[in-house]
Amino acid sequence: MQQKSLALFRSFRSDNRKSKTCPFDRLRASSEPGRRIQNRKWAGLFAIALALAFCGAVANAQQTKEIHRIGVLFIGGRDQPHLEAFKQGLRERGLTEGKNIAIEYRYAEGKYDRLREFADELVRMKVEIIVTTSSISAHAAREVTKTVPIVMTTGNPVEEGLAESFAHPGGNVTGLSNFAQELSGKRLEILKETFPKMTRVAVLWSPQEREAAVGFKQTQEAAQGFSLQLQSVELARAEDIEKVFAEIPKRRPDALVAILHPLVTLHSKRVVEMALKHRLPGMYPTRQFAEEGGLMAYGPLIGDLYRRAATYVDKILKGAKAEELPVEAPTKFELAINLKTAKQLGVTIPQSVLFRADKVIK
Repeated sequence: MQQKSLALFRSFRSDNRKSKTCPFDRLRASSEPGRRIQNRKWAGLFAIALALAFCGAVANAQQTKEIHRIGVLFIGGRDQPHLEAFKQGLRERGLTEGKNIAIEYRYAEGKYDRLREFADELVRMKVEIIVTTSSISAHAAREVTKTVPIVMTTGNPVEEGLAESFAHPGGNVTGLSNFAQELSGKRLEILKETFPKMTRVAVLWSPQEREAAVGFKQTQEAAQGFSLQLQSVELARAEDIEKVFAEIPKRRPDALVAILHPLVTLHSKRVVEMALKHRLPGMYPTRQFAEEGGLMAYGPLIGDLYRRAATYVDKILKGAKAEELPVEAPTKFELAINLKTAKQLGVTIPQSVLFRADKVIK
């Protein structure tokens, strides 16, 4: 369409250039009836050419402004500390919300039974990708669809049976894993270095969640290397947090280790408050706990996992298949120590441990 309009425009210019008459002769000639008709003809053609060019430009602009719709399924509420990292990752790849992508947010507010409902809603909205923030969310989405790509920001897709292997997921679920086998041993190592006389450690976990069960088992295996006695503290419901913590001191543990899973993460502030109330030095799975008052935390940099999830979204929108995109493990880890809490508990953090900290809260 644009080529045809350009041809008409060039023809108009060429015809005028061929004229050899002076301006006065052309003015006089234009008064003739035949010349007036010819001028009107060319004026009409020129107007048509401009109209065709404008229509072509509008059509091209509409084609270049294709909007991709993405769904994000949260297990928690609207206060998402790592969401901005995900958006930043998208912007780094030329994907900007409101410009060439539209993001549909769904928040389960900790109500697991709502996840499937929200996942079904996103599928009916015809989103191109569903981004999930936990293994539980990914399971809910997988129950609804086996075709829409599911990208995990955190979780353990292989252990949870959502992917066949890290290298070859084999289905519609891929993304990032926050799981690393050496994490359990590293947390106990840091605790032992901080409290050399420590012999008993209470481990807070949820046996209903497979990911937490794997973490507990690995903590058990790591404890043998440090000659530590583990005390299993099972948490099944958020309503039981106070009750569970009231029982822990009776076992006289030297410290507390929390296994990463949604129930603990969603109620991290209450968990930390209960640990402080019972004067339990705690080792937690992510920096979030230390920022909320936990003594120390060691684990993957969650914000980095969210940012890297944007890479999967970009690749899938460009035609890649989820089943062919390898699941990636965390590459950045951090140790956070809260010195305010150390003072409150009356404990001293050795300089050797402080030197290793990536973040010290004073």
